[in-house]
Formats: sequence, C-alpha cells, structure tokens
Amino acid sequence: MILIINGETTETHSVSIQDLLDELDMNDKVMATAVNMNVVKKENWSTFALSENDKVEFLQFVGGG
Repeated sequence: MILIINGETTETHSVSIQDLLDELDMNDKVMATAVNMNVVKKENWSTFALSENDKVEFLQFVGGG
C-alpha cells in the first residue's frame, strides 16, 4: 500500500498506525498522529485501519527556547 507520511510517499504493508510506527521504529518519538488531517487518539492507533493513499502526519514535540 502507498501512504504519504509527513509529505513523503512510502510503500508499506502496515495496516494500522501502530503497525506503521513499529515498522518505522518511531514508537518513542511520536506524540500525536493525524490521518487525512484528522487527529487519531493514541488509544486508537492499534485499531485505526489505514487505506491506500492516506496522508499520515506523525507529530513530535520538541522543546526549545
């Protein structure tokens, strides 16, 4: 399946957000996720089904000053 992840076209076999995070080894880095501009709650990541051409945004919070 083809997904657009943070603006980059990516081919994956992942079927859920959690599968995708595992595949990309990003579990410890992502704080929030949006699919097609809709925020998906963390408790739904393992059950949220991804579809062909979904636009996935993984958001990380960075401190600074």
